Amino acid sequence: MIGTHANGSPMKFARIVFLLAGVWGILVLTPFYWLLDITGRRYAPPMEYPGFFWGFMAITMTFQLVFLMIGSDPRRFRPLMIPCMLEKFGYVATLLLLFNRGRIPWIDTQPFIPDLTLGLLFVAAYAKTRGA
Repeated sequence: MIGTHANGSPMKFARIVFLLAGVWGILVLTPFYWLLDITGRRYAPPMEYPGFFWGFMAITMTFQLVFLMIGSDPRRFRPLMIPCMLEKFGYVATLLLLFNRGRIPWIDTQPFIPDLTLGLLFVAAYAKTRGA
């Protein structure tokens, strides 16, 4: 079988982690394309900074496809796990730093929970697939 270790479990774990991350991300992010008014209630409406909003959405959705690609063949795409970890931990660090500096309320840091969880699972997947 493509992308499996001799016993299959390290690659199966990585496959499941990255496929679930990609599907989760697509399901969670897609509604934001239609929720501009909700996003604009607490902060300036996204249409006041369209390059950042739509740029964020484009990059973030692209990473969901990268997660799916890694999940399709973790052995082949293992090097891409490193930037995926950076994507998750970078976002977590950004949210916590903004909160710590009083730039965002605690409720706006909540995405750090699933992203930190996925980041840690990415680290585990990377470690489990070492030498595969």
